Amino acid sequence: MRLVVFYEKPFCAANAKQKQLLRSSGCSLIERNLLEHGLDAQTLRSFMGDKAVAQWFNPAAPQIKKGLISPERLNESEALALLMRDPILIRRPLMMIGSEKLCGFDTQRVAELLERDIEPMVQVNCMEKGCLEKRAE
Repeated sequence: MRLVVFYEKPFCAANAKQKQLLRSSGCSLIERNLLEHGLDAQTLRSFMGDKAVAQWFNPAAPQIKKGLISPERLNESEALALLMRDPILIRRPLMMIGSEKLCGFDTQRVAELLERDIEPMVQVNCMEKGCLEKRAE
């Protein structure tokens, strides 16, 4: 059984589906609230790997959808400061599988790290499911 540390937004339909896929692939999860992650900037940065700065951001975040933030115009330090200040902007989930850290759910990469096939991720529109409006109590 593989242990996965899974940073999610509570009530997110996509994150719920991702956790279900991981569990059905034989993983055990440690779930963490991404909105209250408690990570320092250096640790948060380590999840981003070699992704372009714009890929660090959740394109469904309200500020991005409204055009208030343009991730492609930010440098690394500006982006990291925004993500630390407003974690809803972080592309999710953040995951740690063994010593590997991931930002976003890349099915192929997750399968490689788990050394097993996993079911392809069905696209879930969080806006339709209302997960952006729900808050953890």
